[in-house]
Amino acid sequence: MTATTPLEAAALDALRAVTDPLTGQDWVSTRQVSALKVEGGAARVDITLGYPARSQWPAYTELVQAALQQVPGITSASVNWSTKVIAHAASRGQSLLPGVKNIVAIASGKGGVGKSTTAVNLALALAAEGARVGMLDADIYGPSQPLMLNISGKPESPDGKTINPPVNHGLQMMSIGLLVENQSATIWRGPMASQAFDQLLRLSNWGEPDAPLDYLIVDMPPGTGDIHLSISQRAPLTAAVVVTTPQDIALLDARKGLQMFEKVSVPVLGVVENMAVFCCPNCGHEEHIFGAHGGERMADEFKVPLLGSMPLDLKIRLQADSGEPTLVADPDSKVSQLYKAMARKLAAGLSRLPKDYTSKMPAVSVQTKG
Repeated sequence: MTATTPLEAAALDALRAVTDPLTGQDWVSTRQVSALKVEGGAARVDITLGYPARSQWPAYTELVQAALQQVPGITSASVNWSTKVIAHAASRGQSLLPGVKNIVAIASGKGGVGKSTTAVNLALALAAEGARVGMLDADIYGPSQPLMLNISGKPESPDGKTINPPVNHGLQMMSIGLLVENQSATIWRGPMASQAFDQLLRLSNWGEPDAPLDYLIVDMPPGTGDIHLSISQRAPLTAAVVVTTPQDIALLDARKGLQMFEKVSVPVLGVVENMAVFCCPNCGHEEHIFGAHGGERMADEFKVPLLGSMPLDLKIRLQADSGEPTLVADPDSKVSQLYKAMARKLAAGLSRLPKDYTSKMPAVSVQTKG
């Protein structure tokens, strides 16, 4: 935006010195300051963030007020915050999915590291921060999201061809677990499983009319085999997050998962370290049961952020198994705040990726002379 008075120009200059704590960029040069008006010494600012961070608006307001009140002639400042998540480019230039702006894969090279629990809590954290979020359970052989989100029964089909993903806790969710009989084993070869994922992804009616999802979180199956490669290549992924535990054997497989995304040109937003430390509920003693700082070392090795380290906490498992993950069962707890902090880092990192321009490209047609 451009200032209309010298005082407003001075206010914009002051705001250029304020950096976003998560992106390291100022809100003026990134065009997130959408309006600024100074009248009678009172400044009013409208800032639209490119990532959800509703819980941080009061702290961000203090940063803006402190900067503006240093400007001679400004005695007070108020800030109006909003969020506008845009669509970013998908891997390999693929067209975006209807009803979805960004698809983020949550993956691990190894099972049993808490990937699914992390995925659902990150999705809930993004929603709590103000985003529209959906969840796709890509684990065809061992779907767990129906249990974690307490969703059962076959979803509705409005036209006999597409599926309306059911909603609970504010999240749309689709899983093969909703389409097969309860407790039935899915015994399919790789191509069949890949095709099933493709149908769940593309035949689901994501978002609402004129209100697409800001993020679709994909809970990937463990491993780095054929189905994982097919998903990574066929789905228009925006980015990925890798989940691990600190122990060396988990890190070995997590590295393979991260390298897989690098080979298929999917940006990795960071690493989540689960079960980093156990705190005894009786005496408070802390013990690194699975080793210490493994996730941090891996993040440094691949030059990606460490989004966060989560404790080994019995409540996290109990809450997920009960159908009310931590963000729902105890939204104000310390663990929930850790998940929210990771979600904000994830979203802020994604907001800096290249934008999607496929919808603005003109259609190309070939005509032959008659």
